[in-house]
Amino acid sequence: MASSVLVKPHIIFSHGAGAGPESAFMQAMSNALRGLGYKLTCEPFPYWQQVLLTGKKRPPNPAIQLDADLRNRINKIIEKEGRHTPIFLIGKSMGARVSFRCADHFAVKGAIGLGFPFHPPGKQDKHRLQDLYNPCSRNLIVQGERDPFGSRAWVEAQSLPNNVDICWASEGNHDLVPPKRSGITAEQRWQQVAEHIHRWLESLE
Repeated sequence: MASSVLVKPHIIFSHGAGAGPESAFMQAMSNALRGLGYKLTCEPFPYWQQVLLTGKKRPPNPAIQLDADLRNRINKIIEKEGRHTPIFLIGKSMGARVSFRCADHFAVKGAIGLGFPFHPPGKQDKHRLQDLYNPCSRNLIVQGERDPFGSRAWVEAQSLPNNVDICWASEGNHDLVPPKRSGITAEQRWQQVAEHIHRWLESLE
């Protein structure tokens, strides 16, 4: 890895709106990234802590509270590991939006979105492209080609920031997994995604 990321980065992994760190996706991706040698923190947002306590679903906190919670996690890592620890933010769906917004924190080297929710399904006019803009030199989005929150055809027709790299998960849905006819299991696809993230991180200058 190039000189700007000499130390193995610490990854903060944020979950999506409808499933917490205990979900199969989050667990598989976390284990795969740890297996590749990364330190990883994955904690529930405040509203999901209440879901786990009560067993009752509830809507996500407002964006300002989600962002504050992630910034607090970033600061805790800095306090523990020092200001020179490179930090990358990874998020699934809603967590990707939060990660991209919070990547303006001085300690954050880049944001990675897994299944970025470019727009609500069927509502392309209500896009979230503004969330993609941050000062990082490079960011990454891994997106399923068939994702109803932003298909390949729709995304490629948009004007994205120059610092956003896109990796297309072939035939993938919002969970990045292709149809069963592909012969690729969810676990295999998620391992492929983790390995792509690893290669992308290694490519940074």
